[in-house]
Amino acid sequence: QVQLVESGGGLVQAGGSLRLSCVASGRIISINSIGWYRQAPGEQRELVAQIGLGGSTDYADSVKGRFTISKVRNTVYLQMNTLNPEDTATYYCEARGADGMNYWGEGTLVTVSS
Repeated sequence: QVQLVESGGGLVQAGGSLRLSCVASGRIISINSIGWYRQAPGEQRELVAQIGLGGSTDYADSVKGRFTISKVRNTVYLQMNTLNPEDTATYYCEARGADGMNYWGEGTLVTVSS
């Protein structure tokens, strides 16, 4: 089992920045990759950024150049710059295990005011 706890969400004005954190615990040795997803009200959950074991990264087109995903030991960060109201959503951390299991955190809310 893997447990994920997100933090760092909050209210920010358009143009501002936030850094989200996702702390993984449990059988973290089994994790292949960790991603940040977001879900706005009435919308489907979408992948924002992902980082693999070797540090390879992938981003949604809508956040390229503004968001940066990184990891230090068992914590994955999402640095979000130049935020706009369309970034308002609950952000979730997801870990993909080598055993094919997916693990999710409970999410952290990001609200960007115009």
